[in-house]
This record gives sequence, C-alpha cells and structure tokens, in this order.
Amino acid sequence: MQVIRTIIWVLILVALLVFAIYNWTPVSVKIWEGLILETKLPALVIVSFLLGFVPMWLLHQGTKWRLERRIGGLENTMRSASAALAAPAAHSEPATGDSPEDTPDTTTPQNEAQ
Repeated sequence: MQVIRTIIWVLILVALLVFAIYNWTPVSVKIWEGLILETKLPALVIVSFLLGFVPMWLLHQGTKWRLERRIGGLENTMRSASAALAAPAAHSEPATGDSPEDTPDTTTPQNEAQ
C-alpha cells in the first residue's frame, strides 16, 4: 500500500511540475481596491489548493484522533468488563487436580461411626 501511495504522490508532483513549466506567466490578482498582487500562475494555483486542502485535512485529522480515542476507551471498557465477569467464574470453579473424593463430605456427620 505504501508503494501505491508513493507512486501516486510522484505522479501528482510530476503533473504539477509540468503544469508549472508550461504556465510560468505573471498574473495580477486584485485583492482590494488599492492592493494588487503580482505572482506567477503556478504559485497562485498551489496556494489556492493549499487554502482549500489544509483546513479540511486538519478537520479530518482531528476527527480521526477523536474517534480513535473514543474507540480506545470503549475497548478498554470492554476489556475491564469482560475481566470482571471472568473473575467470579474463575473463583467458583474447583481448582485443577481437586477431585470430589479428595474433599471431605460435609453433608454427613463424622461422629455417626463412633
């Protein structure tokens, strides 16, 4: 999967480089009435892309982090709940190696034979 991601990023960068080479022309951007920005077209395209991409990427990362924390908390709760349920069941079962013949019978009185 890492190889495919690397190939895609290389193709995107090559396409951006080809675009920049063939469109290296100055552009005037009128920001306000008295403020005009002179820049090259590839720089304008890259900055515009980043202005749209970065906030959405940050939102995605924040949501992913929050959900991973939530899932981790739920998994820990499930682990502790299953451990709490398994603990009483382990105490109620006889230990290995104990057989019913080895344990004394408490239902019959011991003094009857005397």
